[in-house]
Amino acid sequence: MPEPSKTPLSGRRVRLAADGYEANIASVGATLRTLSYRGRELVRPFEADELRPHFAGAILAPWPNRVTDAAYAWDGEERQLDVSEPERGNALHGLMAWQEFEVVESSNRSAALRAVVEPRKGYPHRVELVVRFTLARDGLTTRVQARLLAGAAAPFGTGPHPYLVAPGGKVDDWVFSLPAATIQDVELTRMVPTGLRAVAGSAEDFTTPRTVGETFIDHAYTDLTRDEDGLAHVLVTDAAGVGTRMSWDAACPWVQVHTADQPVEAESRTGLAVEPMTCPPGAFNSGTDVIRLEPGESTEASWTIGAVGGA
Repeated sequence: MPEPSKTPLSGRRVRLAADGYEANIASVGATLRTLSYRGRELVRPFEADELRPHFAGAILAPWPNRVTDAAYAWDGEERQLDVSEPERGNALHGLMAWQEFEVVESSNRSAALRAVVEPRKGYPHRVELVVRFTLARDGLTTRVQARLLAGAAAPFGTGPHPYLVAPGGKVDDWVFSLPAATIQDVELTRMVPTGLRAVAGSAEDFTTPRTVGETFIDHAYTDLTRDEDGLAHVLVTDAAGVGTRMSWDAACPWVQVHTADQPVEAESRTGLAVEPMTCPPGAFNSGTDVIRLEPGESTEASWTIGAVGGA
């Protein structure tokens, strides 16, 4: 009788440590399992031998968020994906969140993981993904590069799924800052996008930092204010300004934010999902900001999670 596998449920482990940061990467989904700074957690962690909860830390590709009805049209062809969110009838978070990635490089400060999206029903393209994690003084930078290896021109989108945290309490107690002018509304039963509106003055307006309180968020934002380097920034902190910053480049004009409401009280609102995206929810349906990858072409996007405040 063969011995049970010693590989944890989350996959092979890669540990990075530099400049006061420690990150643990899991090979299934190229997942950021833990990230801390001088012992303080910056993302909601989970155990190596735990089945990853709620897509925490996974890389989402070849689309982030949802394809409504798991069906879309591309270059005049109607396509049907497998339904992976049966309660809502959608295709959720791409095809790679549960895929094993190969560790192709690893050192104390950086690692690179590789996997291939193989052609299948609804997505007849072969796309190589290389995910590189690098620690520096400003935190952990993740860079995703995608290249079309085979098949005709492919639709593509990507993004991460971390849950940011601040010291003490839950999401309700934390101060959130998000410089975005526009929000995408959704029909909340199936999370189908219904249109865009100005965020100013609404319950979801965090252009001025404020405590989240009881506000429910499960929306995508766009029209982001960026700094002179083209980066957008969000902050999740406690009342003293100690917490986590996430920044991302212009390749991601959208960000999904979710207060992580769950039916089990102990799990609910224990981290704030902040998901920079190259395209919005329903993009394969609407065509909005979908990247068109031609054979041999590549695209990339990056984001950084780091500590703010504290010693």
